[in-house]
Amino acid sequence: MIEYVRGELAELTPALAVVDCNGVGYGLNISLGTYTAIQGKREVKLLVVEVIREDAYTLWGFATRQERDLFLLLNSVSGIGAATTRMILSALSPGELVEAISQGQERTLKAIKGIGPKAAQRIIVDLKDKVLALDIRPTHTGGAEAAVPHELQQEAVAALTMLGFSPAPSQKVVQQLLRDDPSMAIEQVIKKALKML
Repeated sequence: MIEYVRGELAELTPALAVVDCNGVGYGLNISLGTYTAIQGKREVKLLVVEVIREDAYTLWGFATRQERDLFLLLNSVSGIGAATTRMILSALSPGELVEAISQGQERTLKAIKGIGPKAAQRIIVDLKDKVLALDIRPTHTGGAEAAVPHELQQEAVAALTMLGFSPAPSQKVVQQLLRDDPSMAIEQVIKKALKML
């Protein structure tokens, strides 16, 4: 079992980090929270979860133990796979997610792509007590400095496309968000776009 990967950050997109460990590049699927945490760093250490299925073997990377713990809990819920879990962790911070689950905020969970009423109820029922045991407190994170809006727009649309959204509607939503607030960080743009698409 791989516990973590430490090395040079060779490539980074909002959905994937490639970490070079002594000449071997590990491609790790990441959430927006991890993307923001490691953006601009040269050397990184990412905690790892291996997801092995009949047709795929994937690595998932996390900047914090809290995020990894939540990933494992969410993945244990029937009908919630790794891709949906990434969507949840990209839309909500660990603190926001714990609050939504522990307080039974079904509407907050249903606002995330891929989470219907039944899935939201299942997450709340299955994890309500378990998330409280993690002792994660709500946190407010400020976004990273925004790049040139055009580059920011392209990066946001690319991230949304990797998360399974069509490029045309993604482009439209991102443009609208950046028109309304050009100083928004990429993480904020993508989080808001996830709720609008």
